[in-house]
Amino acid sequence: MSPHVICISLLVVSNVFMTFAWYAHLKNMPHKHWLLAALVSWGIALFEYLVQVPANRIGHQVMTVGQLKILQEIITLTVFFPFAWLYLKEKPTWDYLWAGLCILGAVYFIFRRHWSGA
Repeated sequence: MSPHVICISLLVVSNVFMTFAWYAHLKNMPHKHWLLAALVSWGIALFEYLVQVPANRIGHQVMTVGQLKILQEIITLTVFFPFAWLYLKEKPTWDYLWAGLCILGAVYFIFRRHWSGA
């Protein structure tokens, strides 16, 4: 399997866990002390890091750090949008689309040399 596919797959898994670590407490623990929510989030984030660190090491074999970062942002929005909509029940707005288009612009600029072989 290519390093690109492995990296992207691991980053998706890592991002699902990180999205839950960052935001699930808003729905599941709204009346608990913030410190308890932080500790639970930290426990979830530990697993996220156990997936994210190898993802970036594998990805760095074939991509620059800038490319890895933009890839991470795309994955973040791809995971966050359905999470916010389906799990947190937040109504989608056009701003999600505009933000996604801006990120696609970033993808173009950060990866254009990679795709052209330059």
